[in-house]
Amino acid sequence: MAELVYQQIITDLKEKIFAGKFPDMRLPDERTLAEKYNVSRSSIKRALSRMANDGIIFKKRGSGTFINPLYLKNESVFNYEQGSNLGVTDNFQMDGKKPSTKVLSFDVVLPSKELQRDLFLTPEDFVYKIIRLRSFDETPFMIETGYIPIKIMPQLTRENIENSIFNYLQEQYNQSVTKSFLSIFAEPSTKQDQELLQLGKNEPTGIMEGIFFLDNGTPFEFSHMRLHYKYLKFNTFVSI
Repeated sequence: MAELVYQQIITDLKEKIFAGKFPDMRLPDERTLAEKYNVSRSSIKRALSRMANDGIIFKKRGSGTFINPLYLKNESVFNYEQGSNLGVTDNFQMDGKKPSTKVLSFDVVLPSKELQRDLFLTPEDFVYKIIRLRSFDETPFMIETGYIPIKIMPQLTRENIENSIFNYLQEQYNQSVTKSFLSIFAEPSTKQDQELLQLGKNEPTGIMEGIFFLDNGTPFEFSHMRLHYKYLKFNTFVSI
């Protein structure tokens, strides 16, 4: 429960930061925040420590806690929280807007040799092939192609994939996707990219590709995500 509390504090503070609720770029002190959220100071310390490690804020000794202006300037669409599932629906947002989903295709196919290797499947292990278009309001930003072994979720429906597959996994199978290995790169856009993501012929496409794992270590999904290049922005904080 303590972990959930500190994550809720982080989520609320981030929303307030990006909404401009702290125009002086300074957060209230720990005592004030503890009173506001009606939690212990240890929960506030944990939330602020995580935010500092992520580069969202920094502490200046003797002066207080301040918002990192570069983080604010370069808001990323990726907003993963430690301990949460890693689905796009819950963790991608821009200006506080979460993505909507349009299902482009939903098929059952045999796995390629690469999928057999990546998801530890036999040649006879069928997989769902799911292609979805993600948008913020009416603005498309990502084409997502995912491959999920049928044996993990044998009753997956089109209605399920129109929402959050990872949330459905939690609710129906009591399993979570909490780990991933992702490669991030760019390549020339295809005709489909240009059509669906509203890209020019000479504009590139950002790529995120990788494997998502269940909390027990089982490979759950191979995902190939093609993003409008302006959304391929990932922040990190390096401490030396």
